[in-house]
Amino acid sequence: MSSPAAASAASGTASTSSDIVNRYGWKALAGSAVGYAMDGFDLLILGFMLSAIREDLGLTAAQAGSLVTWTLIGAVVGGVVFGMLSDRYGRIRVLTWTIVLFAVFTGLCAFAQGYWDLLIYRTIAGIGLGGEFGIGMALAAEAWPARYRARVSSYVALGWQVGVLGAALLTPLLLPYIGWRGMFLVGVIPAFVAWFIRNRLHEPEVFVRSQEKKQSVLQCFKLLVKDRATTRISVGIAVLTSVQNFGYYGIMIWMPAFLANKLGFNLTKSALWTAVTILGMMAGIWIFGQLADRIGRKPSFLLFQAGAAAMVLFYSQLNDPITMLWAGALMGMFVNGMMGGFGALMSEAYPTEARATAQNVLFNIGRAVGGAGPVVIGAIAAQYSFQMAIGLLAAIYVLDALATLWLIPELKGKELD
Repeated sequence: MSSPAAASAASGTASTSSDIVNRYGWKALAGSAVGYAMDGFDLLILGFMLSAIREDLGLTAAQAGSLVTWTLIGAVVGGVVFGMLSDRYGRIRVLTWTIVLFAVFTGLCAFAQGYWDLLIYRTIAGIGLGGEFGIGMALAAEAWPARYRARVSSYVALGWQVGVLGAALLTPLLLPYIGWRGMFLVGVIPAFVAWFIRNRLHEPEVFVRSQEKKQSVLQCFKLLVKDRATTRISVGIAVLTSVQNFGYYGIMIWMPAFLANKLGFNLTKSALWTAVTILGMMAGIWIFGQLADRIGRKPSFLLFQAGAAAMVLFYSQLNDPITMLWAGALMGMFVNGMMGGFGALMSEAYPTEARATAQNVLFNIGRAVGGAGPVVIGAIAAQYSFQMAIGLLAAIYVLDALATLWLIPELKGKELD
């Protein structure tokens, strides 16, 4: 990650005082990225632990799966509620509430005695997780100069992937020794790190200024549809986040089965090919942030949407394992790279009084719609084939591009109000 100061020097442009990222900006980035890493880490370790939990507590397959479902439902509810509360009461204060809620109820999961108490703990922990993305994105965007806003948004988005990779590496090593109860306690550690960083932060100046015209929680929500132009942008962003989540979950949930069905890969080999795709996704997020700050948000989205449509279609036609390895990385880069731009786009499209509300409401609409991705892909695969199911995903990126062209304005360089 190159520093903004170095980037300015390399490009031969002089940095003004408003272009310089101060110490507060870096702390805000760290606190936001760690919180989003906690989100990714928690959800993946739960996936790894389901078999052990099921065996130990005597759960049915449906009960075990519902632990994930209700964590996500809690995250959607928490995202909407805490986003609006953050715009009313402050980024740091509400992020502290979310961390405490997550840490307490994740810790209680380690002491669950049966299905129902574990389900309650997981749902409430999910509510705590829900606020991390939107509030963290708003905090980082408000703490960094306009010139680097897409880049800092991409760095926060990378937190999720770092958390996912951390869970993938640590869980197989620790689970045999400390069990699923111990893993839940390990899951609390990132929450303490995030709390420690955030405890040394104050509210961003742009947020403090906005408090002169305080809005009610309901008014924060109404600002997303305050006029025709704003409603148009909100609809466009909801389409973009829905396509993003639909494609991400559709590909990531079914890729191991797709590889096993098409190439006869075992679980270990499928995991390796999937890991390379995840690395491509991380690269894509970073590249998107760099591009969006240089050529603009709209051209970057259109470029990645075209790349996603082409690469998904291309990938579905391949049969050679080595070609599928590098093609999977490229597909991951385009499919998930757009995550690097949502934070900046939503921060610039809405006023400070509704910024975190917009981030969490619109992203969680996408998360709710995107949750249907694995179901739809599975249904098409059962009726026809995995190849057709993956290939048809290309069509949603055409819809994505149309929404970008017609509904999304170019907001590069806009100062936050």
